Amino acid sequence: MEIFSQNKKAYFNYRILEELEAGIVLNGQEVKSIKLGRINLKGGYVVFKKTGKKELPEPYLIGVNIPPYQPKNAPKNYEPEKPRKLLFKKSEIKYLIGKIKEKGLTLIPLKIYLKNAKIKIAVGIAKGRKTKDKREIIKKREANREIKKALKEKF
Repeated sequence: MEIFSQNKKAYFNYRILEELEAGIVLNGQEVKSIKLGRINLKGGYVVFKKTGKKELPEPYLIGVNIPPYQPKNAPKNYEPEKPRKLLFKKSEIKYLIGKIKEKGLTLIPLKIYLKNAKIKIAVGIAKGRKTKDKREIIKKREANREIKKALKEKF
């Protein structure tokens, strides 16, 4: 499994309750750009849009920037931040809709990777962290860093 991009800020700003895997609808130029690692997951989120006469709304990835593969030869109508459809099973969509209705929960992209020659995206069900919780995480991280440093000096 080759990871092309990770949303490291998501793990700091949110408490990830659950992680799900989804396919993503892309064109050839976007696939090439992603394989070069030129994708920005920061600020991305998932929304459900009702399209047509279908009974279930479809999940779309919003706010993720995929620049063109060759900027000089990019089509004039190319939008790097256009909504991209995510491919979930019906049962997963129903489950996610139920989870999103809960107060304070959201869907955010965590990482994008290659699995069986297909580009997949890991989406997390997340709950936002408060500033107080973030400070505690930073304190723990610094304490662990100091402990490791002290152990290295001893040996």
